[in-house]
Amino acid sequence: MTALPGETPGTGGTDTPQDAVSPPDEAGAQEPGAPEPEADAEAASDGAAEASPVGAEDEAGAEGEAVDPASTEAGAAEASPAPELSEAQAELAAQRELRERIEQRKAAKAAPIAAGAGLSGTAADLLAAVRAVESGEKAGSAFFGQPAAPQAPRRPAPAAAAPPPRTPAPQAAPAPQSASPEALDAVRAVLVAGGAPEALARPAVGALGEQAAELLRTDPWQLLAVPGVRPEQADGFARALLGADCGPDDGRRTAALVGWVLERAALQGHTALDAEAVRAALAERAVSDPDAAVREAVEEGVALLFQEGEAEEPEEDEAAEEGGLAPDADTAREPVRILLGLDRYALAEESLADGLARLVNACEKAADWAEAAAAAPSPSAAELIRTTAAAGLVAHSGGEAARAEPAALIAAARGLGLRAFGAAHSEDGRRRLAAATGDPDTAVTLAGLLSGAQGPGRDEDGAFALDLLVVLDAPQLDVESAAVLVEALADGARLVLSGDPGVLGSAGAGRVFADVLAARTCPQVVSRTPDPGPIGELVSGIGIGELNQVDAPGREVVIVPVRDAGEAVHRTVQLVADSVPRAFSIPADETQVITVGHGGAAGTRVLNEALKQRLNPGPGRFGGFDPGDRVVHVPAPGRAVPGVVRSADAEGLHLDCGGVPVVVPQERVESSVRHGWALSAHQAAGMRWPAAVVVLPGDAAAGLSRPWVYTAFGRGERHLSVVHGVDQALPHAVAEVPAQERTTRLRPLLEALPTPDAAS
Repeated sequence: MTALPGETPGTGGTDTPQDAVSPPDEAGAQEPGAPEPEADAEAASDGAAEASPVGAEDEAGAEGEAVDPASTEAGAAEASPAPELSEAQAELAAQRELRERIEQRKAAKAAPIAAGAGLSGTAADLLAAVRAVESGEKAGSAFFGQPAAPQAPRRPAPAAAAPPPRTPAPQAAPAPQSASPEALDAVRAVLVAGGAPEALARPAVGALGEQAAELLRTDPWQLLAVPGVRPEQADGFARALLGADCGPDDGRRTAALVGWVLERAALQGHTALDAEAVRAALAERAVSDPDAAVREAVEEGVALLFQEGEAEEPEEDEAAEEGGLAPDADTAREPVRILLGLDRYALAEESLADGLARLVNACEKAADWAEAAAAAPSPSAAELIRTTAAAGLVAHSGGEAARAEPAALIAAARGLGLRAFGAAHSEDGRRRLAAATGDPDTAVTLAGLLSGAQGPGRDEDGAFALDLLVVLDAPQLDVESAAVLVEALADGARLVLSGDPGVLGSAGAGRVFADVLAARTCPQVVSRTPDPGPIGELVSGIGIGELNQVDAPGREVVIVPVRDAGEAVHRTVQLVADSVPRAFSIPADETQVITVGHGGAAGTRVLNEALKQRLNPGPGRFGGFDPGDRVVHVPAPGRAVPGVVRSADAEGLHLDCGGVPVVVPQERVESSVRHGWALSAHQAAGMRWPAAVVVLPGDAAAGLSRPWVYTAFGRGERHLSVVHGVDQALPHAVAEVPAQERTTRLRPLLEALPTPDAAS
């Protein structure tokens, strides 16, 4: 690895991982004040994957808490979305529809909740509906606008003609849910009485509904449902409203804290949390009896309780009859692990497990694709084709070069007359897949498929009109999106999950691809196609924990040492604007800067400011943006869409996102658009650029891990520059710091399901 001509040795701020449970804060120790900012494009796009900035504690809560996971709730897309809906709006509406079906199925299987007086809003309405149905007081259809038709067994999707090609049309970014002026005024009055900022009125109504004012009067700790509000702020708000009637062990407070802790865990990717961790978090916030608080939260329906790891205790009599020894008391049973989780993630995981088992067991197993496999371009592609022919669910893993194998599978299936499609995480991934298959109609983005804006459309049963779906970038698939996707696949359809297990996980909660691989409930194909060139060699070594010196005769990999954050910013701008374009003829707009986090002296904010001043200076006439600015748009939490500002008018900010025109309303620009010359590795996952500049300032060491380095270093196709200021922390992270474990329930759920075709 060498330096570019003219470069001399000569990187700062980063984000460090944030614990799933907050650090201790003495309850009630802080007066009510302005809560931390609402979710912005950075926090929302990173979701579970991003962490808090070093040296920016005032921003930590906003970065780590502000995402509202409810906005990615599982659901199925409408068969024919209304033309006026944007892609993101259609996706959210579809998720709500499937969420209702999942909850109905869950309510039909589960026993009634014993209590629930502490629930409010939609949760309380749902609980009342479930109880009414279970008691026989009302029919299930009574709670819907129209009588529910009997659900017929799902049929395989019938053959359908290819839909006419769609022409890109300007898409409107989703607007915040409207709130009545009366509700807003009532909430403002309560907030003022409690010493909280009036600016919280709209997000409070969005989180709690039209009855938010009454809820906050009776239970001030419901303020924790508003993104960005921390417990100490909710405590001060409660003291101002309730006076001496509130205390650290108030049941309303402890229930709200349990929900808040679980929401925080979800932002770190967990779909459930060990009960001991929840109790510890409560104790740190002055709850005197955490055990009782957890029990009450479960009884109130705030959280669901799960047991894992319990083994059957052998009967002593049976052992004696067989002449064996009675089991030892210490080894007869495995330790029981008690987990707590939010209902929406529990429902999504159970629905996903059921759906995957359905695909495994419902597919035709005798399909003859031998001729197509023989014509495959590589042995790994041939193996993938043969395996998919005999299975309804297949897991395929490999690096960037291995993406050619799913493309070969799609082409082979199309050649057999099957309706085969591939779904990528990003528009960049979709374009690369389309180029590999040679047919643009075969490639969609996952968001476009779920919303109906792309892909084959739906059959009369509401299922996707396809026979084979290949999901690329599968590690980026969160559990709620996966539940939506699988629910929309017809019986007999085949699903292939393909991706690189070494990259960073999804922005949303869950670890779907890793759990499917670990559960071994389906055949697995591991690609034998190596990534080529010096960058491929370097990244492959990182994947096995080795940071190797690679031979880069064409200066494909360059290390630029720096001493401090200021020098890191200077060198980064120099590389993007001068050195890389001069040495490799790669223009600045095709070079992506990647750093550890948003805050700090060399985070995305500082780097974007410096890069804008050099590459596209301007006054920021449109909400801080000028035509030509590179940006990242976050239409929904967990989705980061790169784009370029084209113009602005009364409608909003006009963007070009990969050839798709997008209009972001004025009121959404501040919260959903950020400059995009520099991104975090989580935002960059699933995308590649001709050149990548990875910035590792000195304070980035705590935020480094093997998956982070693997992901960041793999974003460049032709060239990688590493602005290196972390010394030995880089090889240490590659060798010693694995991926952060996520607590999920999908793997045991999959292992418990009957799947006769599971791999041994």
